[in-house]
Amino acid sequence: MGIQERERKVYRPLRRAGLEVIPNAVPDGTMPFVFGYGSEDIIGGFSHPYRTPRLVERLNADWYDLAVSTGLLDHRREFLVQLPQGVFTHNGFLRDMHWGRRATPTAWTRVRLLERWDIMGRGAASAFLGIRAGHPGFGMMALDSGVHISCSTGEIGVDVIAVRHPDRSEKVLRYLEWFASWRDSPYDRREDQKRVAAWLAGRALRGAGRSDQRHC
Repeated sequence: MGIQERERKVYRPLRRAGLEVIPNAVPDGTMPFVFGYGSEDIIGGFSHPYRTPRLVERLNADWYDLAVSTGLLDHRREFLVQLPQGVFTHNGFLRDMHWGRRATPTAWTRVRLLERWDIMGRGAASAFLGIRAGHPGFGMMALDSGVHISCSTGEIGVDVIAVRHPDRSEKVLRYLEWFASWRDSPYDRREDQKRVAAWLAGRALRGAGRSDQRHC
């Protein structure tokens, strides 16, 4: 897929939702994705049933409060959002995952929050941050990996959770180590597994380098 196609099919819908994409600007060493955290890692979050009056407005307000209070946004209002590669939609990603098809690899994309935005409405309706307005689904992370915010839709409502320093969480790291070596998955996640294994290896090297410096 060319740059112009991705601009038309992905970047423009995100811009209409108030997210300006900054291509090829993900910080080096960013962990591929975040799963497996425990209750001790959670520092905030909220839930709203679908029947909540003015649901999208309430979700947007609470998301922004959580993003600001946990440090998701930097001084330029920039952060990372996880998107399926190519032009695959969030709904297509979920469908392939549940049906056991070849899973679409996901990747971080750097974005800037514009003055006028609508993450839970237009963002979810863009098909890249959810299924439709009021039914969002996404993963976001601070540029320094200090916080990860995930949003999912269930049977009765929307759940949003913030995790502090996922790259330091023992449970997250153990899950990633298990995932990288998992061979009995019903889904084809080899590309994601390779990326996780590479990140873990790089993390180990960086840790060894810091240890050597302390002993010099």
